[in-house]
Order: sequence, then C-alpha cells, then structure tokens
Amino acid sequence: MNTSSRFAFAVHALSLLAQQEGAPLSSEIIAGSVNTNPALIRRLLTMLANAGLTTSQLGAGGGALLAREPAAISLLDVYRAVDDAQLFAMHREEPNPACMVGRHIQQTLRGVIDEAQRAMEASLAARTLAEVVDDISRSERKLERARAKRA
Repeated sequence: MNTSSRFAFAVHALSLLAQQEGAPLSSEIIAGSVNTNPALIRRLLTMLANAGLTTSQLGAGGGALLAREPAAISLLDVYRAVDDAQLFAMHREEPNPACMVGRHIQQTLRGVIDEAQRAMEASLAARTLAEVVDDISRSERKLERARAKRA
C-alpha cells in the first residue's frame, strides 16, 4: 500500500513554470527543485502536456512552459492529468462471503469512499495554480522578513 507523489510533484513543477514568466525550464532543473529523477519529471510533463497544461519548446534553451495562465489551471485539472487513482482503494481480493462483515463491507464503504472522492475533487476544483504560487511567494516573503530581523 503506497500513495502517489505525482500530484505533489506536478503542482511543484507547474509552480516553478508559473514563476518563469514564459521562460522554458528543462526537466533537469525541475527535477533538481523537486529532488527527483529528470526521467520522472519528463513523464509527468508528458501527462501534463497531454492534458493541455504544459507545452514544450524544442532546441537549445528549450524546456517546458505553461500552456495556460496559472489562474486558469485548477488543482483538479492537475490531479486528473497525473493521478487516475481513487482517493481510497477497495479490497484487491473479494472479502470472505462467509463472514457477515466480508459480505457487506464493500457496499458500505463504496458510498463513503465516493463521498470522500467528491469532496476532495470539489476542494481541488476550488483552488488554482495561481493561488499556490501566491502562497509560495507569501511564505518566502515571511521567511525573508524573519531573516532580516535576525540579521
């Protein structure tokens, strides 16, 4: 049982691209910030490009670019581009039908899981990449003020 980091990595990469003001970034630079392998970033960028969230500029000095303004990219767009899994998974194997809980647990959990998935997606739909970038900038300014006070 593991969870995917694709969504977090994708939001990270898109936030970097949003701060570049139209200058492309290589997968190596993005991977350095995310602290992961450039091949993984290239796979994510392909998924994001297929969803219309990024484009690429070929040639020397090329790399990834945002395909839309950050305010036009919801976090739900990002989630759907890179993560096709449900929030929670059901049993891999059919539970024991000879057990009362085994007979009914999947039916009972399905409604709960579907409701949680809808709530998570509604939350992501209400937030944009621009808000993430603004929050990062606010956090950086706060950090800089704290450093200046200590100096």
